[in-house]
Amino acid sequence: MKAITIAHISDLHAGSPYFVPSLMDRTVVELNELQPDLVLCTGDLTEMGFRQDYVTAHEYLRRLECPDVIVIPGNHDSRNVGYVHFEELIGPRWQSVQFGDVRVVAVDSTEPDLDFGQIGRARYHWLREEFAGPAGFRIFMLHHHLLPIPGTGRERNMVYDAGDVLEVLAECGVDLVLSGHKHVPYAWRLEGLFVVNAGTCCSLRLRGTTRPCYNVIHLDDDHVTVARKFPFHGSEKLIEFTPSSGRFTKYPVLSPEEPGAGAVDQ
Repeated sequence: MKAITIAHISDLHAGSPYFVPSLMDRTVVELNELQPDLVLCTGDLTEMGFRQDYVTAHEYLRRLECPDVIVIPGNHDSRNVGYVHFEELIGPRWQSVQFGDVRVVAVDSTEPDLDFGQIGRARYHWLREEFAGPAGFRIFMLHHHLLPIPGTGRERNMVYDAGDVLEVLAECGVDLVLSGHKHVPYAWRLEGLFVVNAGTCCSLRLRGTTRPCYNVIHLDDDHVTVARKFPFHGSEKLIEFTPSSGRFTKYPVLSPEEPGAGAVDQ
């Protein structure tokens, strides 16, 4: 598989009092310097789904020089009938894209004016069809979580049909699931499936010592590296894995005070 770089951003929350324009400006600058092959955005572009907030988010996304940007809505985007503005200003809420040997299937897991999400049984056949074609690496994108995230408090916002969706994804040979939602970066391995969550790249709605960040994913043949990048600052690895064998190295998430720590091989 040809080496590619993917930027994974999430949870802009334009229109929120916690939205920091300088962080979003810096994220755009860094991504344009990185020149990724794909930019994937897993939702919550806005705080309340209002048109003007969509206009703000759209202006930032337009500044990205990457020709392939895939965006899905989050639960905040579907408030106040915001999905109408999403479709007009951003694009389709469900997408399936082939980029070289990589298949990306992106879904809208939201329900209007509700924080919980679901995929729905009516969509499982579509997922199977979209992942059925030849691909060396398969990515599934949604806003909500399929697995609970440590350090986020009571978990009540996973998709309602998470178990069924995970079974479908395993059946389809999906390699990587990307999501956002709780603003806490994390990574898991579940059998042969790797699940990676992104933080928020430009909001101060943060839990504990988590800082604004986004993920950078490097795919090179049979090796994948996921790191989180802090706008204006450095980066640290989250996980490395080999899709064919399932072997992985997961790196501890460091607090701002910690200078470094060793990795854990599993």
